Amino acid sequence: MSKKKEPPPEDAEKPEGEEGEEGAKKKPPLMILIAAGVGALVVLGGGGTAAFLMLSPKPDAHAKDDKGKEAAKPKKDEKKGGKEGKEGKDKGPNPISQGPDGVVYYTLPDLVANIQAADGHPTYLKVKLALELKDESVAESIEPNMPRITDMLQTFMRELRPEDMSGSQGNYELRMEFQRRINLVIAPAKVNSVLIEEMLIN
Repeated sequence: MSKKKEPPPEDAEKPEGEEGEEGAKKKPPLMILIAAGVGALVVLGGGGTAAFLMLSPKPDAHAKDDKGKEAAKPKKDEKKGGKEGKEGKDKGPNPISQGPDGVVYYTLPDLVANIQAADGHPTYLKVKLALELKDESVAESIEPNMPRITDMLQTFMRELRPEDMSGSQGNYELRMEFQRRINLVIAPAKVNSVLIEEMLIN
């Protein structure tokens, strides 16, 4: 009996050239998919980086500089001792100063008021006063009453005329009136004397 020849396997029928052509045909779709995936990653990565940069918090005040050193912290106002420690936030220079023999001087803020003039021309009086006190405890009575003192002195100054301040007699009487009015406000504390450091009539 003659044996029937088995048909050769399908793979054997295809020559090597054909198999290479099919492999070449399958590769382009795979390359396209890879290129598309890489492009998507680039787009997503760029968007993520931009979002990170936009949403990242600003550097802290304690951040380190380029050399790795911690940035200098803003220093708080140090407490000042002595007389300077008595300065308020809005008071400026310390108004209290020491004089001879334990005397204390308290400098008032400049006082300005329009005064009466014979010809009706606007005239202004500016005075700078220093109060002579027996000690700093009297200053504790002056500071809280400063608005009342300022109001009383300016009201008195508006009633003055240029001739009221002429000569040594006028100057003396002016000092006595300032002292009397201040003592009325700060009683029972007392100002020993009022010194006119500056007086300008314009």
